Amino acid sequence: MAPITVLPLLGSLREGSYNRLVLRAARSLAPAEMTIAEHADLSAIPLYDQDLMDASGFPTAVVALREAIAAADAVLFVSPEYNYSIPGVLKNAIDWASRGADQPFKGKPAGVMGASPGLVGTARMQYHLRQVMVFLEMHPINKPEVIINAVHTRFDESGALTDAMTAQVITSHLEALDAWTRRLCS
Repeated sequence: MAPITVLPLLGSLREGSYNRLVLRAARSLAPAEMTIAEHADLSAIPLYDQDLMDASGFPTAVVALREAIAAADAVLFVSPEYNYSIPGVLKNAIDWASRGADQPFKGKPAGVMGASPGLVGTARMQYHLRQVMVFLEMHPINKPEVIINAVHTRFDESGALTDAMTAQVITSHLEALDAWTRRLCS
Protein backbone atom coordinates (compact mmCIF):
# COMPACT_ATOMS: atom_id res chain seq x y z
CA MET A 1 0.00 0.00 0.00
CA ALA A 2 1.44 3.39 -1.00
CA PRO A 3 1.71 6.03 1.73
CA ILE A 4 -0.53 9.09 1.57
CA THR A 5 0.27 12.60 2.75
CA VAL A 6 -2.27 14.75 4.55
CA LEU A 7 -1.81 18.50 4.89
CA PRO A 8 -3.33 19.85 8.11
CA LEU A 9 -4.74 23.38 8.12
CA LEU A 10 -4.86 24.57 11.72
CA GLY A 11 -7.45 27.26 12.38
CA SER A 12 -5.74 28.67 15.46
CA LEU A 13 -2.52 30.64 15.69
CA ARG A 14 -2.28 30.26 19.46
CA GLU A 15 0.69 28.16 20.56
CA GLY A 16 -1.33 26.72 23.48
CA SER A 17 -4.39 25.95 21.35
CA TYR A 18 -6.38 22.84 22.21
CA ASN A 19 -6.72 22.25 18.47
CA ARG A 20 -2.92 22.15 18.19
CA LEU A 21 -3.06 19.36 20.82
CA VAL A 22 -5.75 17.57 18.79
CA LEU A 23 -3.49 17.75 15.73
CA ARG A 24 -0.56 16.41 17.73
CA ALA A 25 -2.75 13.52 18.94
CA ALA A 26 -3.93 12.89 15.36
CA ARG A 27 -0.33 12.54 14.19
CA SER A 28 0.28 9.82 16.76
CA LEU A 29 -3.02 8.04 15.94
CA ALA A 30 -2.74 8.12 12.14
CA PRO A 31 -2.72 4.86 10.19
CA ALA A 32 0.73 3.45 9.44
CA GLU A 33 0.61 4.40 5.74
CA MET A 34 -0.54 8.00 6.41
CA THR A 35 1.78 10.91 7.03
CA ILE A 36 0.30 14.05 8.51
CA ALA A 37 2.65 16.79 7.34
CA GLU A 38 3.61 19.89 9.26
CA HIS A 39 0.68 22.29 9.32
CA ALA A 40 0.85 25.26 7.00
CA ASP A 41 1.82 28.53 8.70
CA LEU A 42 -1.26 30.68 8.22
CA SER A 43 0.16 33.58 10.29
CA ALA A 44 2.25 34.85 7.35
CA ILE A 45 -0.73 35.20 5.02
CA PRO A 46 -1.94 38.80 4.67
CA LEU A 47 -5.61 39.69 4.78
CA TYR A 48 -7.20 38.90 1.45
CA ASP A 49 -7.20 41.92 -0.85
CA GLN A 50 -8.10 41.61 -4.54
CA ASP A 51 -6.20 44.85 -5.25
CA LEU A 52 -3.03 43.30 -3.81
CA MET A 53 -3.63 40.19 -5.91
CA ASP A 54 -4.19 42.25 -9.07
CA ALA A 55 -1.07 44.37 -8.45
CA SER A 56 1.40 41.71 -7.34
CA GLY A 57 -0.12 38.26 -7.71
CA PHE A 58 -0.10 35.78 -4.87
CA PRO A 59 2.05 36.70 -1.86
CA THR A 60 4.91 34.28 -1.14
CA ALA A 61 3.10 32.71 1.83
CA VAL A 62 0.03 32.04 -0.33
CA VAL A 63 2.16 30.46 -3.09
CA ALA A 64 3.66 28.14 -0.45
CA LEU A 65 0.20 27.26 0.88
CA ARG A 66 -1.19 26.56 -2.60
CA GLU A 67 1.80 24.36 -3.42
CA ALA A 68 1.44 22.44 -0.15
CA ILE A 69 -2.27 21.84 -0.79
CA ALA A 70 -1.59 20.72 -4.37
CA ALA A 71 1.16 18.33 -3.26
CA ALA A 72 -0.93 16.69 -0.52
CA ASP A 73 -3.18 13.73 -1.15
CA ALA A 74 -5.77 15.09 1.31
CA VAL A 75 -6.41 18.04 3.61
CA LEU A 76 -7.26 17.84 7.31
CA PHE A 77 -8.89 20.91 8.81
CA VAL A 78 -8.36 21.15 12.59
CA SER A 79 -10.00 24.23 13.97
CA PRO A 80 -11.75 25.91 16.86
CA GLU A 81 -15.06 27.70 16.43
CA TYR A 82 -15.12 31.49 16.73
CA ASN A 83 -18.46 33.29 17.00
CA TYR A 84 -20.34 30.20 15.77
CA SER A 85 -18.21 29.96 12.60
CA ILE A 86 -14.83 29.50 10.91
CA PRO A 87 -11.95 31.45 12.51
CA GLY A 88 -10.84 34.39 10.39
CA VAL A 89 -7.28 33.12 9.94
CA LEU A 90 -8.54 29.88 8.38
CA LYS A 91 -11.20 31.52 6.22
CA ASN A 92 -8.64 34.07 5.01
CA ALA A 93 -6.21 31.31 4.01
CA ILE A 94 -8.99 29.47 2.17
CA ASP A 95 -10.02 32.66 0.37
CA TRP A 96 -6.46 33.29 -0.85
CA ALA A 97 -5.71 29.69 -1.82
CA SER A 98 -9.00 29.25 -3.68
CA ARG A 99 -8.45 32.04 -6.20
CA GLY A 100 -7.95 31.19 -9.86
CA ALA A 101 -9.01 28.38 -12.13
CA ASP A 102 -6.14 26.25 -10.82
CA GLN A 103 -7.26 26.43 -7.20
CA PRO A 104 -5.67 23.46 -5.40
CA PHE A 105 -8.62 22.40 -3.23
CA LYS A 106 -10.60 21.06 -6.21
CA GLY A 107 -11.09 17.32 -5.97
CA LYS A 108 -9.20 16.96 -2.67
CA PRO A 109 -10.45 14.56 -0.03
CA ALA A 110 -10.83 16.28 3.33
CA GLY A 111 -11.28 15.56 7.00
CA VAL A 112 -12.51 17.98 9.66
CA MET A 113 -11.77 17.99 13.39
CA GLY A 114 -12.36 20.60 16.01
CA ALA A 115 -12.24 21.07 19.75
CA SER A 116 -13.73 23.56 22.16
CA PRO A 117 -14.32 23.87 25.89
CA GLY A 118 -18.00 24.55 25.09
CA LEU A 119 -20.86 22.07 25.05
CA VAL A 120 -21.38 21.89 21.28
CA GLY A 121 -17.70 21.66 20.42
CA THR A 122 -17.16 22.99 16.91
CA ALA A 123 -20.37 21.76 15.27
CA ARG A 124 -21.34 25.14 13.80
CA MET A 125 -17.85 25.85 12.46
CA GLN A 126 -17.75 22.42 10.85
CA TYR A 127 -21.14 22.98 9.22
CA HIS A 128 -19.99 26.31 7.77
CA LEU A 129 -16.69 24.81 6.62
CA ARG A 130 -18.56 22.02 4.84
CA GLN A 131 -20.61 24.67 3.01
CA VAL A 132 -17.38 26.31 1.87
CA MET A 133 -16.04 22.92 0.73
CA VAL A 134 -19.00 22.58 -1.64
CA PHE A 135 -17.83 25.69 -3.49
CA LEU A 136 -14.22 24.49 -3.37
CA GLU A 137 -15.29 21.16 -4.92
CA MET A 138 -13.64 19.23 -2.10
CA HIS A 139 -14.74 15.76 -1.02
CA PRO A 140 -15.01 15.64 2.79
CA ILE A 141 -15.65 12.44 4.66
CA ASN A 142 -18.98 12.56 6.45
CA LYS A 143 -18.42 10.25 9.39
CA PRO A 144 -17.22 9.80 11.96
CA GLU A 145 -17.36 13.43 12.97
CA VAL A 146 -14.72 14.70 15.37
CA ILE A 147 -16.51 17.36 17.39
CA ILE A 148 -14.72 17.48 20.73
CA ASN A 149 -16.55 19.34 23.47
CA ALA A 150 -15.21 19.97 26.98
CA VAL A 151 -11.74 19.62 25.46
CA HIS A 152 -10.07 20.91 28.63
CA THR A 153 -11.06 17.61 30.32
CA ARG A 154 -9.56 15.39 27.61
CA PHE A 155 -5.87 16.32 27.87
CA ASP A 156 -3.54 16.29 30.85
CA GLU A 157 -1.38 19.20 31.95
CA SER A 158 1.45 18.06 29.67
CA GLY A 159 -0.85 18.12 26.62
CA ALA A 160 -1.26 14.35 26.27
CA LEU A 161 -4.65 13.05 25.18
CA THR A 162 -6.11 11.06 28.08
CA ASP A 163 -9.66 10.37 26.88
CA ALA A 164 -10.02 6.94 25.22
CA MET A 165 -13.28 7.82 23.43
CA THR A 166 -11.70 10.92 21.86
CA ALA A 167 -8.67 8.88 20.78
CA GLN A 168 -10.97 6.30 19.21
CA VAL A 169 -13.02 8.83 17.23
CA ILE A 170 -9.86 10.56 15.97
CA THR A 171 -8.44 7.17 14.95
CA SER A 172 -11.67 6.21 13.19
CA HIS A 173 -11.81 9.56 11.39
CA LEU A 174 -8.25 9.18 10.12
CA GLU A 175 -8.90 5.60 9.01
CA ALA A 176 -11.97 6.81 7.10
CA LEU A 177 -9.95 9.66 5.55
CA ASP A 178 -7.25 7.18 4.56
CA ALA A 179 -9.76 4.84 2.89
CA TRP A 180 -11.63 7.74 1.20
CA THR A 181 -8.40 9.26 -0.12
CA ARG A 182 -7.26 5.93 -1.54
CA ARG A 183 -10.65 5.42 -3.17
CA LEU A 184 -10.71 8.88 -4.77
CA CYS A 185 -7.06 8.84 -5.83
CA SER A 186 -7.01 5.34 -7.32
